[in-house]
Amino acid sequence: MAMCPLCNSLKVLETYCPKCNSRLDDSGKVSDFLDPYGHYNDEETVKMGDGYPNTAKNQICPHLMVCNKCGYDVVKFVQEK
Repeated sequence: MAMCPLCNSLKVLETYCPKCNSRLDDSGKVSDFLDPYGHYNDEETVKMGDGYPNTAKNQICPHLMVCNKCGYDVVKFVQEK
């Protein structure tokens, strides 16, 4: 089973806000916001309901990146290894 390098603190994603050029904060997996109790399920079940059809098949983990300065947010897809 592949694992996300961001979720496991093996990597830090440096992404900057296109509006104010501040560094975006990693707010975690999108599925954590959609289902606050989803972490009790296995990862494949969580990925089936995260709103992205290919996350399980392509072994990617969608992370919500947020600018704390202006409120901009974007989902970045991280390749699991």
